[in-house]
Amino acid sequence: MIQSLSINNFALIEKLHIDFSSGFSIITGETGAGKSILLGALGMVLGKRADLTSLKNKDEKCIIEAHFHISNYNLRHFFESNDLDYEEVTILRREVLPSGKSRAFINDTPVNLQELQELSDYLIDVHSQHQTQELSENSYQFQIIDAVAANGNLIEKYSANLKQFKTDTQKLQTLRTELQALLKEEDYTTFLLQELHSISLKSINQAELEEHFEQLNNVEYIKEHVNKAILIANEEQYGVLHLLSELKASIQKVSGFSDSFQNIYNRIDSVGIELKDCVEELGRKEGELVHDPENLQSINQQLQLLYTIQKKHQVNTVEELIQIQTQLESQIHAFAEIENTIGSLESNLKQTAIILDDLAAQIHKNRVAAIPVLTEKWVDMLSQLGMPNVRFKIDLIPTVSYMQNGKEEIQFLFSANKGADFGLLKKVASGGEMSRIMLATKSILANYSKLPTIIFDEIDTGVSGEIANKMSDIMKNMSQSMQVLAITHLPQIAAKGDSQFKVFKTTKNEQTHTEIKQLSAEERIMEIAQMLSGIDVTESALNHAKSLLN
Repeated sequence: MIQSLSINNFALIEKLHIDFSSGFSIITGETGAGKSILLGALGMVLGKRADLTSLKNKDEKCIIEAHFHISNYNLRHFFESNDLDYEEVTILRREVLPSGKSRAFINDTPVNLQELQELSDYLIDVHSQHQTQELSENSYQFQIIDAVAANGNLIEKYSANLKQFKTDTQKLQTLRTELQALLKEEDYTTFLLQELHSISLKSINQAELEEHFEQLNNVEYIKEHVNKAILIANEEQYGVLHLLSELKASIQKVSGFSDSFQNIYNRIDSVGIELKDCVEELGRKEGELVHDPENLQSINQQLQLLYTIQKKHQVNTVEELIQIQTQLESQIHAFAEIENTIGSLESNLKQTAIILDDLAAQIHKNRVAAIPVLTEKWVDMLSQLGMPNVRFKIDLIPTVSYMQNGKEEIQFLFSANKGADFGLLKKVASGGEMSRIMLATKSILANYSKLPTIIFDEIDTGVSGEIANKMSDIMKNMSQSMQVLAITHLPQIAAKGDSQFKVFKTTKNEQTHTEIKQLSAEERIMEIAQMLSGIDVTESALNHAKSLLN
């Protein structure tokens, strides 16, 4: 339940503090006194959007703080899942700075508005006149029937499986689209891969092939110059090896005179050894140089095929072709992977569909059982509210597709008069009838939900007399199991409250302020008397007020 509400610098409120009690509390005041401002402040601390228009003094920040006693409402899981400190008396606070920035806190821990809104769903139900139209919405109609049917756990399981079903369905659609795109290129991809496999890329050394080709293609020219080089080295009188030998002999004769000559001799000797080795190598190479037109043609064909494939893929090396081959292999592998994944998803979807169908069947069964219970409660309560001939019919219409809370749609049909045909509730019920139906609905739901507090904002609009008295009885009865606050203009309802607050305007320094105060017993008599007769309170009105309060 809400224990207190503090408001600073909000709209017409400069500073205000209200302490609430359990049971049935009444808020009254003249039209325009500022009752809606109180609800606006409460809405803001519960997570509604705020802006600079909320500030009374634009140079100071607005602070709204509400204290809630929550020990009986099993909310520890919410605080644990959101990493918040749990307190039996939990404090919600909103601040709007002059800059326009808004901040929210739960037990002094900064939170975002979504967290604040999620917690507020467990704390308060604020019912205003326009919210009566919720009765016409399918989502709210399902909430009503499912509360009576105790479908909460089943729908939670259904929603979790439906979420997975939708996720898998989306994945499946994406993969199928991707596979279709890949299949269009599969034949060409396979051809390219086979072409690369056919030349055995990993066994090709392009540089060696090109070198071998150049040698075979120029074998006569190479052989001619190799022979010439060997002759230059080995010629008997003027060959390089002969002359080098004579040079070495001459230096050897003087090498004993100094280390420098010995070093020169050693170097010439090394040159001779290296040159002799080079000449011998040339001799071996010369022996290997053979004109082989068949081998030349084979290498040429191999290189031309390699060059053609490189040109096709716009690369210059075998290493780049190997990378492309790997990519193509991955694409071919992706076909199989996607097909396997599609198969797994299809299997998962079949299993999830079985689970969803089973849960939907259980949900439907419970709803069917709950319909007569709900309609009987409605008829009984509404007969007390001046609708003795009211009848309800709830149709559950099967659907092929999975809806948010089962496999069916819902229609609330309504008849207010004897002999009248059923019609859709939203089309045939008047505003006054909708208000009474909503009150009856809230009263019924109070027995099935664990909401700590409900606020009725002028739900009595359009009714009076005995009907208003019955409405107050219903709200009074609800207050036995939950905290009920009612904003009203009707004295019959105001008199039933355990406590009463009055909202009023004052003028200070040519500025209008909204204030609120809890009325004493005597003040309640006067307030209800004014609600009965207006500003000029008569003795009869005072006696009537006392009678209502008693």
